[in-house]
Amino acid sequence: MKQVAKFFNTAGPIQPDLHYNVDPLKRIDLEEIELLIDQRKYFVLHAPRQTGKTTCLLALRDYLNARGEFIAVYANIEAGQAARNDVERVVRSTVSAIANRTDMLLDNDLATRIVRNLTEQGVGGDSLLTNFLRTLSESLPLPLVLFLDEIDSLVGDGLVSVLRQVRAGYDQRPARFPQTIILCGVRDVRDYRIVLSNQDIVTGGSAFNIKAESLRLGNLTRDEIHDLYMQHTEATGQEFDPGCFPLIWTATEGQPWLVNALGYEVTMKMRENRDRSVRIIPEMIYRAQEQIIYRRDTHIDILIDKLREDRVRRVIGPMLASETDADESLMPQDDVQYVADLGLITLDKPRRIANAIYREIIPRELTWTTQSGLVQQPEWYFNPDGSICMEKLLLDFQQFFRQNADAWIERFDYKESAPQLLLQAFLQWVIDVGGYIDREYGLGRGRTDLLITKPLTPRYGGPFQRIVLELKILRGSIEPTIQKGLEQTARYMDKCGGFINEGHFILFDRTPGKAWEEKIWHRIEHYGGKQIGVWGM
Repeated sequence: MKQVAKFFNTAGPIQPDLHYNVDPLKRIDLEEIELLIDQRKYFVLHAPRQTGKTTCLLALRDYLNARGEFIAVYANIEAGQAARNDVERVVRSTVSAIANRTDMLLDNDLATRIVRNLTEQGVGGDSLLTNFLRTLSESLPLPLVLFLDEIDSLVGDGLVSVLRQVRAGYDQRPARFPQTIILCGVRDVRDYRIVLSNQDIVTGGSAFNIKAESLRLGNLTRDEIHDLYMQHTEATGQEFDPGCFPLIWTATEGQPWLVNALGYEVTMKMRENRDRSVRIIPEMIYRAQEQIIYRRDTHIDILIDKLREDRVRRVIGPMLASETDADESLMPQDDVQYVADLGLITLDKPRRIANAIYREIIPRELTWTTQSGLVQQPEWYFNPDGSICMEKLLLDFQQFFRQNADAWIERFDYKESAPQLLLQAFLQWVIDVGGYIDREYGLGRGRTDLLITKPLTPRYGGPFQRIVLELKILRGSIEPTIQKGLEQTARYMDKCGGFINEGHFILFDRTPGKAWEEKIWHRIEHYGGKQIGVWGM
């Protein structure tokens, strides 16, 4: 078989002979897990999608089997999702998945024969899983430890039946039931709100009240990211400029799929970098990030789809609007936990989007339809040297906003942040020709900060234009708001560092009944030694 050079993995569990990797057993609290298993506990391991859960489970399975004290079986039971409320089909699919994996591990057909015998005895779906696990545990020479992956892909009656059948044999462990069962999914079992076929709602906690612990698989640390990328350097000789690593951290904050996707993009998808004598520099990381966002891989698409859910909108909406008066305590806590479990936000105070890539994806996706409907041509707003003429762009946007705001804002699902999103759609339409937008927004900030970076040549290391924009909704008196906005804009210009070509403060006035002649204006102000354009919308 041909030897393939190692690469960054973006699809499925890690295969150490193919992929650069962080030791999965070091990503989990192995001592705690072994203690729970020795105490015959049932528990949950959960984390957002594509964070390495399956890789960790498979490594844990192999580790436990190598100890020789247990028979550890891993089974992915996602196939039962298609059957939804059909208990018979869901349970039989679950039993089949466990049986197949057990037979593969033992290299015999013991589990399949048990399923066949139970079926011939007329055991139905309402008790098949309990009977199967009891008979299997009795037939094995060592205690059974069972990992059920993708448990929360099951829904409704089927999920409740699986949980309750596992609970039914709990008191017979370890001689006649698995010593330990680990449920693995995106969410903690307590957060399951299961709608049954009769529309009754059952919580996961009530259906599975034997759970001892909930362990959460975290993101990669800064050191783990550095070590992962250094594996590529050691294998190929290709170096990363030290300035790359702060960018990688900001872009991903350790989300494993994003970390690997950036690595794969910059070392493999960018063909010129397959020449391993090419040194990877920060600007390449920026371009790789843009390509990942633009391409919308499956990981990104899954998150985008979640933005349409009401419970996600209730949490993300106030963040996009940067609301200052939003009371976090009034947010439904199960919604907050759900969005955190998806990996979209952190639970830090104040709440914020989990990383820079997600901060870019969310407003871009929410304005995609708007961007595609714009008739303005990006070329209208470029100077002969390739820089952006912001005065022309913002003057045109003022007129566009005046003519279209009410109709276009109604199209947005996230109406509270619609004015900012509409301007971002307009900007993105222009910037997509060649440039980047960094965005900062979040609950309690009262504003949205944008940093536009526009390279002026196609080559790396060339000159570029940098423009700061601060977006704010008017809430209160106009002149004090402008003074506060000037202070915040100047501070953001300082924070961005380096040479900033321009700064602009945009104030959206949504006062009902106020004439457009009063809301649309433009003037130049000076604050802290900086010239700042101030725009009323």
